[in-house]
Parts: sequence; C-alpha cells; structure tokens
Amino acid sequence: MKKHLTALLAAFLITTVVGLGMFVIGGNAAINKDGAPVLNSPGEKANTDPNTTIQAQLEQYQNLVAQYQQREQQYQSELSDAQNQLDQAATTIQQYQRLLELLAERGLIQINRDGRIFVPGN
Repeated sequence: MKKHLTALLAAFLITTVVGLGMFVIGGNAAINKDGAPVLNSPGEKANTDPNTTIQAQLEQYQNLVAQYQQREQQYQSELSDAQNQLDQAATTIQQYQRLLELLAERGLIQINRDGRIFVPGN
C-alpha cells in the first residue's frame, strides 16, 4: 500500500512539474514577439499578419500540450499496471515463501543457509 501511494505521489509530482513547464514555455512563446514565425513547410512564406502568426503558433502549442497530456496519461496507466503486476508478484513470492516454511516445519524439506532445498531420503 505504501509503495502504491509513493508511486501515485511521484506520478502526481511529475505531472505537475511537466504541466507547469509546458504552461510556462507556452506562455513565453505566445508572448515573445521576437520569435521567428512557424512555417508548415520549408518553402512556405511567413504570413505578414502578426495576429494570424501568433494564433497559428498558439494552436500548434495547444496541440503539443494535448499530445503531452495524452502521453502522460498513457505513462500513468502503464505505471499503474506495472505497480499492480509488482504487487501481484510480491504476493505470489510471499505465498511461495510461506509454503516452503510450512514444508520445512513439517520436515518434508530442508532449507540450508545458502537457500538450497533438500528432500530428506526415506
């Protein structure tokens, strides 16, 4: 449970930092009047209307932000899935450890200090 909470907290912090970074960069790019106009193709000429250029840049940045948010959601989902798999594996390992302990307690197997398991002969 603690690992799960830690993973969620880390994911939240990463999302917050990335979101704030994108917000600051996008705001700076939208406000910066000294920037070069964004062109859709190498041969295309820049639009002379600054409002149209700024609007086009803003739309491009909004699209990029949306792509990053989608990726972040995908990564969050993958992280959650990985955490669930890790929790399930830890539970399975605990079950195997308990089984081996019970078999050793009943004398059906012997476990050496180095972890080797022996089945006593009849």
